[in-house]
Amino acid sequence: MANRTRAIRIEFCVSDYEHRLIQNKMAQLGTHNMGAHLRKMAIDGYIIKVDYTEQKKLAAAVSRAAANINHICRRINSTNHFYADDVADLKATQKEMWELLKQRQKEEL
Repeated sequence: MANRTRAIRIEFCVSDYEHRLIQNKMAQLGTHNMGAHLRKMAIDGYIIKVDYTEQKKLAAAVSRAAANINHICRRINSTNHFYADDVADLKATQKEMWELLKQRQKEEL
């Protein structure tokens, strides 16, 4: 207990209704640690939950494009040949990334 970073203990009581409200808000945020949740609310007064779904899709598309480029470069270095299918695949991945970016931009405006 002497090595704790938070040595000061604060306690308060809540009603059953208030406890359910706190638990519901934690569930909405996907938070499981009540101490962290209450500390954040006491210090900041609010919690912002950000949905990174679109960013993850874009990151996956960029990752696929990078992997394809690396694969094609290895093949070109070993055989001195490249194929039209490889170029078409890269163009399709690039189009997918542009579509994701355009969709995200429309949503933000």
